[in-house]
Amino acid sequence: MTSFVSHTSIDCADAYGLSRWWQAVLDYVEDPDDPNEPGHEECPISSRDGAHRLLFIEVPGAKQVKNRVHLDLRPRDGSRDDEFARLLALGATTLADRRNPDGTGWVVLADPEGNEFCILRSEAELAGRREPDAG
Repeated sequence: MTSFVSHTSIDCADAYGLSRWWQAVLDYVEDPDDPNEPGHEECPISSRDGAHRLLFIEVPGAKQVKNRVHLDLRPRDGSRDDEFARLLALGATTLADRRNPDGTGWVVLADPEGNEFCILRSEAELAGRREPDAG
């Protein structure tokens, strides 16, 4: 017997607002039969194929420490640096720039509520390299 990940839950102060932000980042969608609304305490979104789901849950109190689990994002189109610029324009904050002069590495960002995530190089950028990136 084994299990599978039903969804990844993200604690937050504003489930609706943060779910909308991550929808823009990931091009995820809501359930059309149960759309998210302002004031909802739980707001799920999923990849367009339904393979991955995120659930934003309102909790009391602000974020206190570094995440123990985080998302590593890889751009579908363009480069890591293009995606980095796009996410900054959406309101992400840079926490640590771990890019190297040879093009390897990643950038650690925070979403509008301070949850950490990383931006890795795209598959196209990795095509000429043997070593994987890690976030």
